[in-house]
Amino acid sequence: MAIRISNKLSKAAVLKQIMKRCSSLGKKQGYDDVDHLPIDVPKGHFTIYVGENKTRYIVPISFLTHPLFQCLLQRAEEEFGFDHDMGIIIPCEEVVFLALTSMLR
Repeated sequence: MAIRISNKLSKAAVLKQIMKRCSSLGKKQGYDDVDHLPIDVPKGHFTIYVGENKTRYIVPISFLTHPLFQCLLQRAEEEFGFDHDMGIIIPCEEVVFLALTSMLR
């Protein structure tokens, strides 16, 4: 799925599709039985994995609308795709990711 917005889909619809494709929503230990979301992730947030070690971060959904974060998502899609069980994997160094997200808060 491309991050670019087509004429047929609104920005909100595209972001919703990204979240559906990027989330590992399977029934796994530590996941809610009703919503199939990780128990430790607060509402309005999602999990991503960053860097070589794939360190797990919980970030607000509001980041999805920021152009810099959308660039990271585009790089993630190009390098890893979104159709896997791991969740969103961001292909950048953790230091760069932390610097970027500190500007978004």
